[in-house]
Amino acid sequence: MIGLLVTGHANFGSGMTSSVNLIAGEQEAYQYVDFLPTYSTEDLAGELTKAMDELKDCEGIIIFTDLMGGTPFNTAAQLGRDKENVRILAGTNLPMLVEVVMSRKFMDDLDGLVDSLLQTGKEQVAKFEIKKAEQTEPEDEDGI
Repeated sequence: MIGLLVTGHANFGSGMTSSVNLIAGEQEAYQYVDFLPTYSTEDLAGELTKAMDELKDCEGIIIFTDLMGGTPFNTAAQLGRDKENVRILAGTNLPMLVEVVMSRKFMDDLDGLVDSLLQTGKEQVAKFEIKKAEQTEPEDEDGI
């Protein structure tokens, strides 16, 4: 199974995990790390290393982060850069996480799964618009 690690600023990891668990139930091979205001970058690196160690027996690891270029992303990228079976994603949204927990048991192609998740993440960002209905006068047909 592909292991999952969710991290981000403040309670991003635990918050997203709470939502995933509500929708899809408790997950195995799943870790989260929050980057709390009291943490240094070294603290974050230590927590991410522990979480990655918990997932070391997985076929691969996908690390989901909140912001590209943010400390959680940069730290994850630094820790995962020399590992062939680790992929790091930024801009994580809930649809991506729901898809991965539902499909990772059936997919062992790490890069194929990542590509699918990126597509889902993009497709689920949308703007809702209410359009006014155009009213047309009914045609009078034979007095009805």
